[in-house]
Amino acid sequence: MNLDVRIPMDMMFTMIGAVLLAFGLAIRGKTVFYANSVGLNADLWWGLALLVFGVIVLTLGRRGQARIEKGRPPAPALQPPRKKR
Repeated sequence: MNLDVRIPMDMMFTMIGAVLLAFGLAIRGKTVFYANSVGLNADLWWGLALLVFGVIVLTLGRRGQARIEKGRPPAPALQPPRKKR
């Protein structure tokens, strides 16, 4: 079993992007929260950017993992245990 670090990292980016996007949507219209960021809802836009980045890289990572798995020889079939006589 080869551990591919791309998949969990991409899932992390996707989940953080989804949380930021949801928070940005929840505080939309409440300018008190994003008054320090020049009136720009940074959570909304960075959440969207991270979500898009995470989905793209996750798709590419899964394609790469499938390509690696395709070139690997099949695992030997497990045989049932022999009965004792």
